[in-house]
Amino acid sequence: MLTHHVLFWLKADTSEEKRQEFRAGLETLKGIETIKAAYIGIPAPIERPVVDTTYSFSLMIVFDDLAGHDTYQVHPIHQTFLENFRVLFDKVIIYDSQ
Repeated sequence: MLTHHVLFWLKADTSEEKRQEFRAGLETLKGIETIKAAYIGIPAPIERPVVDTTYSFSLMIVFDDLAGHDTYQVHPIHQTFLENFRVLFDKVIIYDSQ
């Protein structure tokens, strides 16, 4: 199993409409056949020193293996998402684990 966890920080001036479009764009990624599970969220209202709530959206994807991840990276749905929404990112951090 491989998990791909992406944290997105959208630009400060991103409108609520664009944020909703971004979330809908994240939802399209679930159509990639190598994804076994996908979870999309926003920061939970938890205030503790060790919890980072500065990001805009979280995307957690589970794959069976590295090959599934590699297919996802070049998949047309993923490429379209990047083309359409990359301009909204201020920062992105990715954590992959197996």
